[in-house]
Amino acid sequence: MSSFAQHGNDEEIQPPQRPPSPPPHTTFAVRGVHTPTFSAFRPRDVRITSTQAITHIAWSCDGKKLAAVGIDRMVRVFQPEKSMETRSASLFSGAHSDEVDYVAWNPTHPELFCSSSQKDRRIVFWDARQSRHVQQLTVKVPPVQINYAPDGESLLYVSSGNQLFFMSYGKDSDDSAAQAQWSPMDRAPLTASAAMFNHTGDSVILTHMSEHAIRIVDVPSLALRENLAAHVGGCVAAALDPRGRYLASGGYDSIVNLFDTSEWIAARTITVCEQAISDLSFSHDGEYLAIAGAGNYIDICATETGVPLHRVPALASSPKVTWHPSNYVIAYCGQTKPREGGPAPVAVISLFGPGL
Repeated sequence: MSSFAQHGNDEEIQPPQRPPSPPPHTTFAVRGVHTPTFSAFRPRDVRITSTQAITHIAWSCDGKKLAAVGIDRMVRVFQPEKSMETRSASLFSGAHSDEVDYVAWNPTHPELFCSSSQKDRRIVFWDARQSRHVQQLTVKVPPVQINYAPDGESLLYVSSGNQLFFMSYGKDSDDSAAQAQWSPMDRAPLTASAAMFNHTGDSVILTHMSEHAIRIVDVPSLALRENLAAHVGGCVAAALDPRGRYLASGGYDSIVNLFDTSEWIAARTITVCEQAISDLSFSHDGEYLAIAGAGNYIDICATETGVPLHRVPALASSPKVTWHPSNYVIAYCGQTKPREGGPAPVAVISLFGPGL
C-alpha cells in the first residue's frame, strides 16, 4: 500500500541560521548564476506501508530511473517522469535471500546496476531490461556499501567490519567465447566505513565513522596520497563536486567541510545543521550541496559561499540524499517514527524540485 501526496508534517521545521555575508565575488549575482527558487517547490512523498525503512536510493546515469532498497529482498526501480506509484515500479527479485541494503548504477550504462545485502553476503548485478539477475556473487564479508569506478569496469565494496575490497569486470581466460564476469580482486583490504572513487578512477576517498580524518589513496597501489583532518568524533559522509573543485565531508559534529581539491585545504565550513550528518550530494553543476542528517529536513546550500538557500521539510530523517544527474531535483528516503496513538511507521521515498 502506498500513497503519493503533497508533503505534510506536524512538526515545525526551524529555518537554519544564516552566516555572515560572503565575499561579493563568490555570489550568484556576480558570477551570473540564476539560482532556482527552491522555496517555490514542495516535496512529493511516496509512502510504503512497512515496518522497515527505505535505506538507499540511487539515480541511473541518465536520470530516467530511480532505484530504492531497504524494506525487503527486492530492488524497486521507478521512472519518476512517468510515475512514482509503487504499483508502477519494476521489481527485481529472486537473487537475494534477505533484505537488500544498497544499490548502485553503472556510471556508463543507464540499464545496469548492482545491489548488496549484508545478511546474505551477496552482491548481485542486474540489467533493468530483464527481470532475472545477470550475475550473483557471495562474498566473504557482509557488504554495506558498493560503488562503481567511473569507467564501470571495477567496483569497491565496504564491509560491516569496516574493510574495503575491490572487484573487477573481465574474462578469466583468453577464450573468445568466454563471458565477461565480475570477480574479486586480490588486494589487502583497507580500513574504511565508506568509500568512493574520484572522477578519474585513479584514487579512492575513504572515511571512517570513528576517525576524524579523510584519507585519499592511489589506485591501484593503495598508497596514501592525502590525510585531511576533517571532523571531531568521526567522519560519516563525503561527496565530490562534479567539477572536481571541492570535496565535501560531514560528520557527527554536524559540520560540513568543503576542501579545495587543488591544494587540499578547507575552503569553507558549513554550520547550518543542528544534527549529525548522514549524507551529502552535489548538484550536477556543482553549484548546490544537499545535506541530510538526523533532523527531519534536508538543507540546500550554495557551494561557493556556504550560504543556506532552503531547508526542505522531510517526513523522516534521511540516510541518503542524491541530486538528479542533470536536473535540480533531489531524492531522499527514510522511515517515519512511531507516535503514540498515531499511524504506524511507513517507509518513505521523497522527491523535491521543479515539475513535481
